[in-house]
Amino acid sequence: MFRYNVRGENIEVTEAIRDYVEKKVGKLERYFNDVPEATAHVNLKVYTEKTAKVEVTIPLPFLVLRAEETSPDLYASIDLVVDKLERQIRKFKTKINRKSRETALVPPTDGDLFTSESNDEETNGSDLDIVRTKRLSLKPMDSEEAVLQMNMLGHNFFIFEDAETNGTSIVYRRKDGKYGLIETD
Repeated sequence: MFRYNVRGENIEVTEAIRDYVEKKVGKLERYFNDVPEATAHVNLKVYTEKTAKVEVTIPLPFLVLRAEETSPDLYASIDLVVDKLERQIRKFKTKINRKSRETALVPPTDGDLFTSESNDEETNGSDLDIVRTKRLSLKPMDSEEAVLQMNMLGHNFFIFEDAETNGTSIVYRRKDGKYGLIETD
């Protein structure tokens, strides 16, 4: 069962909003056989131009689900974010099922795909100062899986341990929309 951390910026999170978020995000639990213990981090932001932005991040042991959506209506933004998360879960499950059929392996259910810890450090100074540091625990995966993780996180690159070579590799999104792979020695 998901736990919820609902935060609002420029908006008071009322009981009605909290209930709506929990009801909608809670529908994602049906996609899991054993609902993992996870916290759904929900940020609600209202801007002066009368738009509402909803960000949802659900770090799971085997996947990080993240989506954000902006629209004039807060409740519509919540619905759109949940739709995006559902598409991500279906895409991930389809890929895992396809991979397991190809390799005749059982899909991974433990937390061995990817975990990360982040430490934010704010500093003042020039443009070359490091303002954020992340520490990663690289898990073995193939480049296809790394591209999927990168897209789910909404990043332009992703660092991973190549399951075949046991070396550190990086996948990235090119300007032409295709993907690149950097392998280390």
